[in-house]
Amino acid sequence: MAASEEHNILETPRFTTPVKVLIVVAPYYKDITDQLVAGAKAEIETAGVAWDLIEVPGALEVPTAISIADRTSNFDGFVALGCVIRGETTHYDTVCNDSSRALTLMGLQGLCIGNGILTVENMAQAEVRAEASGQNKGGGAAAAALHLVALSRKWAAPRKGVGFHSDAIRIAGETTGPTTA
Repeated sequence: MAASEEHNILETPRFTTPVKVLIVVAPYYKDITDQLVAGAKAEIETAGVAWDLIEVPGALEVPTAISIADRTSNFDGFVALGCVIRGETTHYDTVCNDSSRALTLMGLQGLCIGNGILTVENMAQAEVRAEASGQNKGGGAAAAALHLVALSRKWAAPRKGVGFHSDAIRIAGETTGPTTA
C-alpha cells in the first residue's frame, strides 16, 4: 500500500543568488489544483525563492505556457501543475502523454521543470496525491524544479584550469578577439 511506503526526500536546496520560479497551473479540477499550488508555494517559499503563478485552460496548455515564458521572461525554473482524471474516452491518454512528453522534451533542452500534473483513475486518487499535508505532489514538483535549478547553477559555474581557453583565436594566420595596443 502506497501510504505505508517510505521514500528518501532530498533536502530543499538553498541559493546564494536570487531564483525566480513560475508556477503554471491548469485549474480544471480547482479543489485538487488549489492543494497542488499550496504545496508548491510552501516548498518554494521554504527555499526563499520568488515565484509567480499563471493559470491556463488545461494540461495540454501547460507546456506551451512554459515555453512562452522561457522565451519571453527571466524565470530560472518552472512548476507544472494540473490534474487529469480518466474518463470514458481515449482523450485521457492523449492529454497525459502529450503534456508529459512536451515537458520532458523541454527539460532535455535544459529547462528546469518539476512536473506535478497528476494523471489518475478517479477523484479519490487525485485527492490523496494533491493534499499538501499528504502526498504533496505539488510540493514535490516544486522541489524537483528547485533541485534542477541548483544543479544547472552548479554546472554553469566557470571552469577553473580545465580544457582550452584563450582570449584570442588564430584562424589562418589572423588573430581574432581581444588585442593589446
